[in-house]
Amino acid sequence: MQTDTSIVYILLRRLRAPLIVLIFVYAISIIGMTLIPGVDDQGKPWRMDFFHAFYFVSFMGTTIGFGEIPYAFTGAQRAWTLVTIYLTVISWLYTIGVLLRIFQDPGFRRLVDYAGFTRAVRRIRDPFFIICGYGDTGSLLVRALTERGLNAVVIDNSNERIETLETAGLPLYVPGLAADSADPDILYRAGLAHHNCAGVVALTNSDKTNLTIAITGKLIAPKTRVYCRAESHDIAANMSSFGTDFTLNPFDSFAERFAMAIHSPSMYLLYDWFTSEHRALLSEPLSPPSGEWILCGYGRFGKALQRYLASEDINITIIEADPKGTGAPADIVVGRGTEADTLEKAHIKKALGIIAGTDNDANNLSIIMTARSLNPDLFTVARQNETRNDAIFNAANIDLVVERGNIIARKISALIITPLLADFLKFSRSYDDQWANILISRISGVTGNNPPYIWAVEIDETNAPAIYETINENLSVTLEDLGRDPRNRDARLKCLPLMIKHNQSQTLLPEEDTKLSIGDQILFCGHEPASKNMIYMTQNYNALSYVRTGEEPAGGIIWQYFSGKIAR
Repeated sequence: MQTDTSIVYILLRRLRAPLIVLIFVYAISIIGMTLIPGVDDQGKPWRMDFFHAFYFVSFMGTTIGFGEIPYAFTGAQRAWTLVTIYLTVISWLYTIGVLLRIFQDPGFRRLVDYAGFTRAVRRIRDPFFIICGYGDTGSLLVRALTERGLNAVVIDNSNERIETLETAGLPLYVPGLAADSADPDILYRAGLAHHNCAGVVALTNSDKTNLTIAITGKLIAPKTRVYCRAESHDIAANMSSFGTDFTLNPFDSFAERFAMAIHSPSMYLLYDWFTSEHRALLSEPLSPPSGEWILCGYGRFGKALQRYLASEDINITIIEADPKGTGAPADIVVGRGTEADTLEKAHIKKALGIIAGTDNDANNLSIIMTARSLNPDLFTVARQNETRNDAIFNAANIDLVVERGNIIARKISALIITPLLADFLKFSRSYDDQWANILISRISGVTGNNPPYIWAVEIDETNAPAIYETINENLSVTLEDLGRDPRNRDARLKCLPLMIKHNQSQTLLPEEDTKLSIGDQILFCGHEPASKNMIYMTQNYNALSYVRTGEEPAGGIIWQYFSGKIAR
């Protein structure tokens, strides 16, 4: 309300002179009309009263029409009418001109945008996430959240990006504001202190800005989850010291996944399926060769790859154009990698794979094309820095394209939508590739060619009241019961339980005869309709009773009384 009051105050202050002119002109015009004598329809002297004078000047000054009222004017009245016409029209043109200048003023428009944004945030009645930064990563994340029915609020310092938000065709309305997301007042306007604020996501291009957002978030709303992107390890450590819940480095995330793809392709495929975009096509297995690799570019991306690949005993030859500036090791090949002679010095013909990891998309594509001409059997990996280059990277037929925005967006959306998935992925690393192969087969048997839809069920009074009530009645509910179709208990829902978490203990791939307890959290994957049927069953006592026993309990109070549900 303070912003709305400020707008009215500023508007009235800037319109002070035009309003004074209008009031003065109307006062003179009305007084003149009342003082100049006229005649009525019988030729008798007559003077216009204040009401008729105000009425006539009002419509004459704005429209110049409707004729002379209530009687035909005398020559003196018509002469004064001519004067008032020009006075009122000129004063209105002056006022309208000032009003247009006010509305075109950037400061006033910004104030109006702030007020509209604040009102839109206040109208949100469900949990929402504040997304700071609407670049490649932010736009992908907002779409992923809204497609799962989660609300979002966007802050970005670019007007153009906020305009694209309005035309993005998202499933839900997303308020957006072009402002500095590091400003605490802006974060407050975005709903940081709102009781429905479920989290803050810092995805700007500046690590320092993301750090400021993390600090502000934890100081103003300590219980709110904060997710931050950080491409610097020092900044990431600083974020963690302030209690940031999740700090994500796109380069480390990809390097870790890529190393996993080399030593455990099936586990990599599981990660890719579980963090894939909603309704995306199912990805194919990826099997990068283990042997000699060439890495072009030794920036933050190259350093992360070298660190993780070295832990897998992969031999890497580094090509770097600025070894001093990047702190590259001594035994590197100096060059960009776009030249054939540089690649030949790196023994391109003996290599099994090449990674084009510079911060220039054109150079990365050139590296891949030149390398293929020298060694057509190479496994190719290229870093894509800008989303607008999707078409040319797709046309290049590269084995693996690294989009840092996509990596972070998929990881954060998985953490937000199903926090239990992070625990499952963490504990699944202790299993071997054979275990992952079995799980892939089971998932494929349930979902077919579609990526698995992930959801969780928490056994408590709020999220699963039917199960909660049944267990309190000393009746058992098993995973097998949850897997039955509430419309036909003999049919199975297309789903697979991945993990049960109770307090600090986790059980991966639990058996169907596992009995559920209050406080259990169960992670499922499968078809999206199966999740809706299961959620319905957890909240409807009759549906749950049917899948457990094959019989529906009496629905009405009278029938429940006679059936013994209510004590007599």
